[in-house]
Amino acid sequence: MAESEGVTTSAVANSNRTHISQSKNGVNGSDKPHNSVVIFDCRPERHDAMERVLDINGLDFNDFLQVVSKNLQQGNTLHLLQTEDQILPVATKEHIVFLPHYDTLVQSGMYEYYASEGQNSLPYAFAELIDNALSATSHNTGVRTIDIRLLFDESLGKHAVVIMDNGCGMTSKQLNNWAVYRLSKFSRESGTFSSDHAGYVRPDPVARSLNSDISYFGVGGKQAVFYIGQSTRMITKPAGSPDVHELIISKEEFERKERNKEDIYSGFIRNRKVRDYSQITQNVDERFLHGLIAEEVGKDSFTAVVVTGVQPEHVTFLKQDFHLWTRELTACEKEIDNDMQTLYINTSADTFEFKACTDVDGIVEGVLRYHPFLYDRETYPEDPYAIPGNLATEEDDDSIVLNQARGKRPIFECFWNGRLIPYTTVSEFDWCAWPKKTGTVPAECYSRFSGVLFTNDRFQVSTNKLTFMDLELQLKNKETLFTRIVNGQEQRVKIHKEFHQWLKTCHEKWDKQVKFRGFKRTITRTDVTTKKMQSPWATFSSIEWDGRAYKAGQYVKSQKTQPIFFGSVIQFLLYGDHEGDVYATGGQVQVAMEPKALYDDIKTIPISKIDRVITNAAIKKSIDDELAKLPDKLKVTWPEGNPWTQNDVRPAGTPLGPLHVEILNKKGESISRIPSAMQNTTRKALLIELKVVWHSPNGDVETNSHIAAHSAKWAFWFRTMENLNKLGKYTLHLNTILNVNESNATVWAGNRLPNHTLDFSITEGSAERFMVGTVNTLLHVGVPFHIPLELLDEYGHPARPPPNLKPLLELVLPGLKQDSQTLKISLLPGNPDSLKVKQEDPITVENGTSVSFDVEVHDVAGNVTAHPKLIISCQGIPGSSSMVAVDCSNTGAGTLVLKPITFKNIAGDQTVKATFDIPVSNCLSSIKTSPLFHLKLLNVSFQLISDKEKIDWTAGDLLENLHYRLYDERGRVVPLSEEMARRIKVNWAADVSVEELAQGKLPNVPVPTLVKEEHFYQVSYMEELVSVDTSFTIVNRSSPFPVLQLTDQYGNKTQMLTATCVDSLAVDAEGLDKASLVFTWQESTHSMLVTGVRFNPGFPGIRELNFTWRDFAEHVTIKLTAGVPAQLKLVDGPQEVGIKLRGIQTPFLLQLFDEWGNPSPDQRVVVTLKTSTPALKVSHSPLNECKGDMGDSIALGILTSIGAVFNPCWSPRGEYALEFRGSFNKKPIHGPAVKLTIIPDPNKPVKLVVEYNTNSVFPAGGTLTVFSVSVMSEEGSTIKNLNPANMSMLLWKGEPSGTSRPPSGVSYGTPRDKVIPDHVGKYTIQFVLCVDKTKGLWSHQDMYNNSAGLELSGKVVVTIKSSKGSSDKNLPLFEGKVKSLQFSLANGEAQITNLFIMENSPGQDGNEYVLLFRPSVPGYGPKNPLAAFELPFRFYNDVENRKQMSELTKKKDQLKQTVDIYRSLFDTNRQLITELSSRCCISNIPAIDKVIGQKTADAEKMKLQTRRVCAMPDPFRGNLDVLGKIGHLALVEDDDVATVISWHLLGDIDCVVTMTTVAARKIYDDTQGKQQVMPLDTVPLPHIRNGRDSFRPIGNPVFARDLLIFPENAENCHIVFGNLLGDTILTDDLDSANHYRKGVVQSKVPCPTLLTRQGDRIRSNGKFGGLQNKAPPIERLRGQVFGAPLPKDYHTFMGQIDLLQQYRLAMEKSRQVQEDFDGHMQYLKSPEMVQKEEEMDEQEKQLKDIETKLGTLDKAGESSGMVTKRTRRKLLKQDY
Repeated sequence: MAESEGVTTSAVANSNRTHISQSKNGVNGSDKPHNSVVIFDCRPERHDAMERVLDINGLDFNDFLQVVSKNLQQGNTLHLLQTEDQILPVATKEHIVFLPHYDTLVQSGMYEYYASEGQNSLPYAFAELIDNALSATSHNTGVRTIDIRLLFDESLGKHAVVIMDNGCGMTSKQLNNWAVYRLSKFSRESGTFSSDHAGYVRPDPVARSLNSDISYFGVGGKQAVFYIGQSTRMITKPAGSPDVHELIISKEEFERKERNKEDIYSGFIRNRKVRDYSQITQNVDERFLHGLIAEEVGKDSFTAVVVTGVQPEHVTFLKQDFHLWTRELTACEKEIDNDMQTLYINTSADTFEFKACTDVDGIVEGVLRYHPFLYDRETYPEDPYAIPGNLATEEDDDSIVLNQARGKRPIFECFWNGRLIPYTTVSEFDWCAWPKKTGTVPAECYSRFSGVLFTNDRFQVSTNKLTFMDLELQLKNKETLFTRIVNGQEQRVKIHKEFHQWLKTCHEKWDKQVKFRGFKRTITRTDVTTKKMQSPWATFSSIEWDGRAYKAGQYVKSQKTQPIFFGSVIQFLLYGDHEGDVYATGGQVQVAMEPKALYDDIKTIPISKIDRVITNAAIKKSIDDELAKLPDKLKVTWPEGNPWTQNDVRPAGTPLGPLHVEILNKKGESISRIPSAMQNTTRKALLIELKVVWHSPNGDVETNSHIAAHSAKWAFWFRTMENLNKLGKYTLHLNTILNVNESNATVWAGNRLPNHTLDFSITEGSAERFMVGTVNTLLHVGVPFHIPLELLDEYGHPARPPPNLKPLLELVLPGLKQDSQTLKISLLPGNPDSLKVKQEDPITVENGTSVSFDVEVHDVAGNVTAHPKLIISCQGIPGSSSMVAVDCSNTGAGTLVLKPITFKNIAGDQTVKATFDIPVSNCLSSIKTSPLFHLKLLNVSFQLISDKEKIDWTAGDLLENLHYRLYDERGRVVPLSEEMARRIKVNWAADVSVEELAQGKLPNVPVPTLVKEEHFYQVSYMEELVSVDTSFTIVNRSSPFPVLQLTDQYGNKTQMLTATCVDSLAVDAEGLDKASLVFTWQESTHSMLVTGVRFNPGFPGIRELNFTWRDFAEHVTIKLTAGVPAQLKLVDGPQEVGIKLRGIQTPFLLQLFDEWGNPSPDQRVVVTLKTSTPALKVSHSPLNECKGDMGDSIALGILTSIGAVFNPCWSPRGEYALEFRGSFNKKPIHGPAVKLTIIPDPNKPVKLVVEYNTNSVFPAGGTLTVFSVSVMSEEGSTIKNLNPANMSMLLWKGEPSGTSRPPSGVSYGTPRDKVIPDHVGKYTIQFVLCVDKTKGLWSHQDMYNNSAGLELSGKVVVTIKSSKGSSDKNLPLFEGKVKSLQFSLANGEAQITNLFIMENSPGQDGNEYVLLFRPSVPGYGPKNPLAAFELPFRFYNDVENRKQMSELTKKKDQLKQTVDIYRSLFDTNRQLITELSSRCCISNIPAIDKVIGQKTADAEKMKLQTRRVCAMPDPFRGNLDVLGKIGHLALVEDDDVATVISWHLLGDIDCVVTMTTVAARKIYDDTQGKQQVMPLDTVPLPHIRNGRDSFRPIGNPVFARDLLIFPENAENCHIVFGNLLGDTILTDDLDSANHYRKGVVQSKVPCPTLLTRQGDRIRSNGKFGGLQNKAPPIERLRGQVFGAPLPKDYHTFMGQIDLLQQYRLAMEKSRQVQEDFDGHMQYLKSPEMVQKEEEMDEQEKQLKDIETKLGTLDKAGESSGMVTKRTRRKLLKQDY
């Protein structure tokens, strides 16, 4: 500045007067700063203090800058003052800048989203970024892609979240606008913030405002990124631009600029090319951007929001609650499977659409959805992620009446431009609110609909889009107009009326409720705890529910009750005042528990707890199973093994017993008490009563009677009974009894208890003594005589003689002086009785000799006896020519001499039978004939030469080693001697050696040299009486190998050949393979042997083999044949075959060839046929030889039956292949293949198709519906030209037979005009087509039900008429003075109930009348009436008698009630006494405490003993779904075993085992992947086969896993160690392990890893040895070893302690019971109780008197057999 007008001025920068401000237009959006200084001249001579703005850009203020340059800043305002304290002459303006702090932007998301009503608002922050992406992709013509990527891999840098879309992208100007906070899309078109693109255009209205126009206020993106993290990188590329724009905004950058006093709200937009990541090369924290930038290639436009510095709590939430936040996120944008709107849509049955318009152009479209009640539950959906509150249980009384669906939740959720506004709901509108009065629609229907509102952007929402500002107020404004939308068109109607009509229609159409039928009465329930809910309750007899009917008396099963039970329905209960049939959403059912023998109780449960799935048969089966617990039969056993059977007969005095009796139920279980339904009630004990009844001639007499109680050791036991000594029939009765009211009852629950009856008889015992009468002394042997002898048993009963009785003719009378008497008799031999041969049997004689027999005639006692004309003869002996006889009349004995017995050609011992006859008997005797020692056979032994056998031998060879043997007639070898050897002669040698012949050796036989000559040879033996010989013939044959010998001119062999002559020998022939020839010199015969003669491959035929030696030559002719069969070719036959009807007519001719193509005649080749598919099955005729021109070809014959065996029913058309294969010596020979074309036969029936009207009804006695039967051919077409007479229909009663044929005895008939049987039941119909006389085609068997009267509905009229023959016209009347009653008839069934005769009704007393039931059905009139049903009854009208009976009955009921009370009191007391007395026991409790203390001390001492433990820490054990580390899961008892298994599992022993993958993942994440984990939700030994050892192992092999002890979680631990150890086996040492592996491998079974107790390991591949296969000492495992279990005695002591504690507790209870027992006994003896007993006796006496009077008055009704009116009413009363 400069001086002016002589006045010196100075610029003073005073803090009170000078404000330095910085003015920069760029703050508001301009990109070029303007530097200026505002000066107010406040000098005195300046009165106006004019403001001057100086532009300091480029100006040189020399003096001015020197004074104030240090204090000048951009936008400063300076005051020119004379002095510092100068008063301002006028008011001045000082320019200031008040920019917001950067926390306004950084903390904006935190402020907004903390107001999220207690929920995690991270999904809503993501939703803001998704809103921007939806707006950016709204104009995409293709797929709209929005990706959310969670980059939490620390190896790629910091945690980051990326939201990427393929939208339009942003230019650099648009990116700059995005960075400006609160720059909405409406203010972006101002001059300062104008964009280089077209301005905002409001989208056209669309249905429900789903226009994706939700990027709105300019704050959501910034708030979201700074709520998620602390820095964001915007990467975008607009369409058509080659450049990518990047902008970075971060809290760290803001703090840096604040520290450096830089402009905070300024920065740079980096423009780069695609896939250029040079700016992040050195940034370690952003390595993940490499992959993201690499994806830019090929994209026309995109935007990526990269958020880094993610909050740690957000990272945890994103990882652990993935499903929750993704569900909430997607629910804000669109429908998913489990969000509430999708659940509302899926469960709704109908919708109500409407529209609301406000005065601010606001449009709201709404939808109401109805969720019906289905049978037993509301279908209104529940939020699966809602936090459960204090919901009322099903047992609450309020839930009995109503279970509301929506409850107190609001109706409407709200959407703004298609975006869910989660924190704003609308509870209701006036026209859809709960009604104040009861209307036509039940109140609960108002809780069964949900709603949703869709608004446009005219309604204000919060900047975070979480709440509406005033939506509900505007909608409930009186000016708001509601209209209904029907088919997309608005209808101006009364919305309230339309809604109620829609709700009523939904209720009637969609709600599936319970229909209560058969109203009975209204009752008050005292079993309901809440007093207000006790009344009123309507009772019904039946309901209809879910298409099924339930009625009183029907069996049902409960569900979701504790416990589950079965029962019969008594009645149905519905809260409220109802009459007649009514619908309701629920109710209760009263059930009598079944079986009543076990459960005498009634349960009341909600109807929804009736099991609707179970069948009636299953319920009955379960009830039967419960009944099976009751006593069913008695099991009687005989412990001493002396059982008595039914109708057994035993001698007198036989012990009966002991008996062991068990009471069994139907399950075969032994019981001793009646089962009880209640767990804590005392069960009644059962007893067994034994009675033995003797059925004497004078009547039944009870001989034994015992009652046995049950014992835990021997059940029911009866001792031996030894008093059964009276003759006659007995019956043993075993009855199960129950001690009830001091009386032994044999009936329980209406059924007799099990019993057993044994009928037996007692007869006389064994004889103990006898009595003798008079005896005749003249006796003969064998002549019967009588001795009066009476045998008596021990009890004096006449007895039978014992089987081994030997009577002695001596009479002994004990006790007398002469106690015995001897009878002398003369005894003579008796009559001839038998014949005896004295020689031994058999008799051995030589062939050709005679034999003699000594015979005697004996009487019955074996004495020799004589008799006139007693001649003994012998006949019928083979080898003897005549019969021989001897006379024994005088002596009784004689000798028979037979003629010599001779057999020819006897080969061994022969046995013959000799028959001896006398007039009274005969006898057989065996004669064994042995061969004589005569030579029979001469045998030459050289390979066992037979007589006259021909032997092929090589010409010129020598037959050596010939031996002979001699055999006698018996076939035994005869020993040789020199004398016998001299008699041996041979015809091929004159001089023989006797010494060799004596040794059985024959001289050698020289074979002639000429081929094809036969020579006879004989060996003979001759002596005087015997001559035997044998012979054989030798046929010369040539040698298999050429043998060359040198002969002279006469053919004599010379000795000139030597071994050196072989070198001069030559062999030649056509095609001869000379390389294989071998020449050998034979010294023994001086000849040369040629072997290896072989020809090269060629055709068979004749070959000349030429041998040359020096000047000598010889020719041999050889015939070559074909080689081994190797080929099979088709010589003749069809190449491609079309099969139809019966098969292929042309045969296939095949030829065998060797490998060189020569035909082979070998007959050993087997030729088979193979088809290309198993569906094609063919059969062929047997293989035949074709004797045509084909030589040795094979003809396979004609293929037959082709097409008859295809699957399915007719042959599949198409092409197939038929292949011929051969086999020779188990080697395959490949053959040709022939193509087959299957042509189905259109005229061959294969299937019957039956069609009829499936909706037809089959009434009994009606006519069957029309059945259309079609016959299908092989090709699937219908065969039309068939004879109808070949079709038959079968009809039988019952189920289908289960096979294609009907059961036997079913009649046939034609399928027209068939009458349905009259009897109701299930019938089966089947059709059959007779193809020929032996074959039929059967249809499926269909089952039908014929019904009787099911279609009849109407009424049944009941009237009274007089009986036949009666003229009484004064008929009784029904109650109400009516002559007839009507009942409804539905589906042929009517239920007649409550028929009563009027009091004092007309009619003659004691007369008989008839109830007439006449049906009245439309369509049945006088012409075709339905027969009525008649029921006779007898009428009584004794009014005075009934009145007196009524008074007595009333008094009787009062007395009976009083007596019952007294009896109940005394019965309870007696039962209590019995129970208390049985429980009383006295014991020494201090002694028990002492033993318990001693055992506990011993157990604690064992527990503190030092033992091996696993020292690894296990911090994860005890967490949810975590079992712990493997080393802590198992215990091993043996130290060596623990060492080797721990070392073997060293890599896995610290692994943590979890139950679920989620728990494993959590541990993995918490330890950053350092802890190995194993989740669980993802055999006999090898040497044992079929229960037997395949080899004998050593070393005690066992599975290693079997040595582990699991103290807890045993099942899961088995899975863990089964996975880790597998089949690893443990043996004693390395040798036994190697032995075991060798045995397993030899058995061809994979061998697992082997461990030894010495620490060695053999891997499954066989490797062992080295440090890697040797376990270290246990000390080097550093605690990573399985622990040792507690000693076995510890568990024994703990078990004893537990038992002792239980015993002590029982003793304490027993002492308490004893005290109760004493007190109760004292109470029973009190005067009060004695007086009550006297009163009960008196009232019982009065009751009996009244019953006697009533019996007299009611005698007439009872004698007639009719049920009186009083009795009927009483029964009716009991029913209710």
